[in-house]
Amino acid sequence: MSTRAEQQPLLAHGTHDQAHEDAVTPNDAPSRSLEDDVLPETSSLGRNLTWTSSYMLVISRVIGSGIFATPGSIVQSVGSPGLSLLLWIVGAIIAASGLAISLEYGCMLPRSGGQKVYLEFTYRHPRFLASTLVAINAVLLGFTASNCVIFSQYVLFAAGWDEGHAFARRGLAVALLSLVTIIHAAFPRFGVRAQNLLGWVKIGIVLFMVLCGTYAVFARQDTSSIGRNSLSWENLWRDSNWNWGVLSTALFKVFYSYAGLDNVTNVLNEVKDPVRTMRSVTLTALFTACSLYFLINLAYFVVVPLDDIKGSGELIAALFFERIFGEAVGRKVLPLAVALSAAGNVMVVTFAMVRLFPDPTPDQGTNQTKARIKQEIARQGFLPLSDILSSTKPFNSPLGGLMVNYIPSLLVIVLPPSNEVYSFILEIEGYTAQIFSVAVGIGLLWLRHKMPYLNRPYKAWIPAVVLRLLLGVQLLAAPFFPPADKYQGGMFYATYAIVGVAT
Repeated sequence: MSTRAEQQPLLAHGTHDQAHEDAVTPNDAPSRSLEDDVLPETSSLGRNLTWTSSYMLVISRVIGSGIFATPGSIVQSVGSPGLSLLLWIVGAIIAASGLAISLEYGCMLPRSGGQKVYLEFTYRHPRFLASTLVAINAVLLGFTASNCVIFSQYVLFAAGWDEGHAFARRGLAVALLSLVTIIHAAFPRFGVRAQNLLGWVKIGIVLFMVLCGTYAVFARQDTSSIGRNSLSWENLWRDSNWNWGVLSTALFKVFYSYAGLDNVTNVLNEVKDPVRTMRSVTLTALFTACSLYFLINLAYFVVVPLDDIKGSGELIAALFFERIFGEAVGRKVLPLAVALSAAGNVMVVTFAMVRLFPDPTPDQGTNQTKARIKQEIARQGFLPLSDILSSTKPFNSPLGGLMVNYIPSLLVIVLPPSNEVYSFILEIEGYTAQIFSVAVGIGLLWLRHKMPYLNRPYKAWIPAVVLRLLLGVQLLAAPFFPPADKYQGGMFYATYAIVGVAT
């Protein structure tokens, strides 16, 4: 924590009340008082993230493999195009409600760390409970495996190996995970340049798909008739499955596609005018993601027959391109572009989990590096062998943090059944995220009641907070209610919830 003398200039910009600013003196030492904790901090690198950089940080995290992979499995589980589209709309509303909670916390505590900071600030007793829970979740369930799986499936589809070949799917996924780990460990600068390039490729693919769907509607009568048949009112809700357990599992996949809207809160110490920028950037990213996702889902229904969508698994984007451009380009070239997009997301997520930044320490006079999230968890002593895992030797990179990220991701690729691994990863990540979302929402209401005097430049609408909490509690309970179809082999329907609770 920075000293009060360092923090005092920040108070003049309206981030704290005037009475407290007058009480601060240069000789005051930092304390454990609440007033110290709500003061903002500035990164040792300074505030160098502009609005554009912050927006790209959010939108490149939000748009990942989800929109290329989850719509097919969602339609398969809920049964109808209408219910699938409704879930994407509901998911956007719930994402907006969760974002409102993050915005109130972020404006009240404008410092890097996001949810970790909010939980530690709110839940101070028992001591270190919140920190330990965040550490366990980040280490054991902070996977980068889902996009590795999508990468392998799209590469094999382009090669004509989309049937069977479970060993090849696992092998390619593990190979990508290993390659990204090696690049970030041994060649960190190259890794940053590569992930930035692949991030733009990903955004370009999404915009290209929207244009393809528009082209299919207005210029291709043979494919637009498919859309009119699937989206006609008599077929829109046919075969809908309204079982709450099924809907909750599908919603976890929708939430996965919206994950990262508050990504800028993890680096607020480096953002220029953090409160104003955070509010503008996150709301713009929410509108962008909602619009693109809805248009792409419509494009899928317009171009791909409903039965093919239900059987597509995670390859719905590949079928979309194949029907638009034919076998040569649509089946070979464009699926490889989606695979590259998935690889770029693996690099971004891995980088965010173990990213390094210099932190000058006055007593040493040199740059001492510390890592975010997993590397920082090790540095703070929440892991065994913390000295080794937090070391930056031998490549001046977070090798220990990378290994902490690599091992759980490797296990979750290799251990579950190959045909269920992607859905399992999304469900377990979505389930544990609900636990933290409920805790943060309850904490916000508690702080409103107990500490109404805290400065809140942004206030979440209470009905939205309550809606988010109620849905979160229902989603946590839903997996333990058996579906209408009895369990018949494969993975037990509540496995992901059991793993999440046990962790």
